[in-house]
Order: sequence, then C-alpha cells, then structure tokens
Amino acid sequence: MTRRALITGITGQDGSYLAELLLEKGYEVSGMVRRSSTLNFERIAHIQDDINIVQGDLADENSLNDVLRKAKPDELYNLAAQSFVQTSWQQPELTGQTTAIGVTRVLNAVRTVNPDIRFYQASSSEMFGKVQTVPQNEQTPFWPRSPYGVAKVYGHWITVNYRESYDMHASSGILFNHESPRRGLEFVTRKITHHVAQIKHGLKTELRLGDLHPERDWGFAGDYVEAMWLMLQQDKPDDYVISTNETHSVQEFCELAFGHVGLNWQDHVVQDERFMRPAEVDLLIGDSTKAEKTLGWERKVSFPQLVQMMVESDMELVEWEMKHPAR
Repeated sequence: MTRRALITGITGQDGSYLAELLLEKGYEVSGMVRRSSTLNFERIAHIQDDINIVQGDLADENSLNDVLRKAKPDELYNLAAQSFVQTSWQQPELTGQTTAIGVTRVLNAVRTVNPDIRFYQASSSEMFGKVQTVPQNEQTPFWPRSPYGVAKVYGHWITVNYRESYDMHASSGILFNHESPRRGLEFVTRKITHHVAQIKHGLKTELRLGDLHPERDWGFAGDYVEAMWLMLQQDKPDDYVISTNETHSVQEFCELAFGHVGLNWQDHVVQDERFMRPAEVDLLIGDSTKAEKTLGWERKVSFPQLVQMMVESDMELVEWEMKHPAR
C-alpha cells in the first residue's frame, strides 16, 4: 500500500525538502496551503505536479477536518507557523494563534477524523532561550526569549499532552537552526549570503546586521527533514533534539561567507541598532545523542559546506537577476 503524507507549510524551506524526501520514498504527498491571492510555490515548483495541494487554515479547525478527510494521510507533518522570530515581537498575537493554538487545532482534527494518523510537530531550539544547561538536550528546561519561542513551547507541550492523554503517535522534533539556499531572505543567514553575492557583483557596498555575537547550532535543512521522517517510523512516539552538536557565531558566518568570494567581511558589515532584538538568545548548541542512537540519524553537511552552498546559490541567483532585470 502506498503511504500517504500531509505536510502543512509545504511551501516553506522544510516543507519543500520534506516533500522531496517523501516522494523519493514512494509516498503520495499532499500539501496544505492557506487560501490566498499571494501564494508562492517557488520552492516546490519543480515537484508541484507530483503533489496534491489542499486548502486549509490553522485558524479554522473545520477546514483542517476537511483537509484530513480529503488527504487521508497516514502521517501528518505540522510545519506551518509564523516562523520569523523578529516578526513575533511586532505580531505576538498572530504568532500565538498560528504557532501555538494552531497546533491544538491540528491535533484536535487528527483526534476527530483519524487518531491513528502519526503526527510530527516542528518544535524549535528557540524554546530553550536563556539556556539553563550547555549543551541542550531533551531534558533541558525551556526559557523562551521571544513570543515565537513562547508559542513554540505551547505547541510542544500540547503535543506531549495529546500523546499522553489520547495515546496518539505524536512526536516533536526540537530542531536547532537549519538553513539552506531555500531559506527566506528575512533570515539572517540568507540575508548574509544574498548580500555577499550582491556586494561581490557591485550591486551593494554594505550589509547591515544586529548583534554579531549570538552563537547558533547551524545545520542543513535537507539533513533535518530526514530526522522528521525517522521519528514517525518508530514504534513509539517521543521527542528528539536534532542538531550538529557545534556552535558558530553570526560573525563566523559572515567571515566564511565573505571569505568564500575573496572579500573581507569587516569592510562591508555595519552593525545597526534597528536589527537588535529586545531579548536575545546568546548561545544555542544541541546534543542530538538520543536521535543518533535511537533513530540512526546523522547530519551530512558541515557548517563550512552549508555556508559555501548558500553563497554559491545566491551568486548564481544574482547573476541570473542581472541578466534578466525586472521590467
């Protein structure tokens, strides 16, 4: 029997890589999108003909019930959220409604339509926030430092609650920062690599950033979606930290990115208070021992390889844009 999977947030970075992986494994893949006049299918354009697109909304449980009845998934990957940390301060209520309460609505829909559906919740290392132990694992207490982190904590614990209360196969992946050429331009990693390409081609001269000192555990999104799939193949649901077990600062990212094209980052990076967060997470580094032992998961792309991959992709993008200027 062909297995069926439903991905919320399929048009995002993780959704696109996960859809590719599941299609390669022979799944019938459905992707949920909100009804909107500004839908962007760029990340899944190359596989769109192989995916069933269904319309639903995390703010409308009735629509989620309809989506589940249409898609009839064996596995549901809940990746949809307001996922930009900076925006969560400007729109805390929206972030709470989608990233927190939205998880409850999806879980309730699963329980109503088919409680045998295996459920994956996209938790986040931002839940650790003001970290209490280094490195962070599944037992580390949460201390979120943004509305986004707070909302993710709710989504995480409601998943655990439904698992324990209703015996649902519901797992959470506590994913540390994972990037790729498909990352949105509003995220600092992609902002850096895209500016590097523009500066190298003479289109810009400077890159304005906030604090350069925060350290993150950065991995490749294509590696991390495999961990999502592995979680739902286990006999028992559980929570897993997915990380590279090493940390690098924003400054290090800049050094590698500019250095890859023969530029000195100090000649171009300008710190700008407008990009400083009200409360910053200074250090995140994960311990993915449990995932490595239980799931057999391992990351394949190193930090330098990730930065190089993103810079080269943006170099190609900027070159193409220069040859095809918008009219």
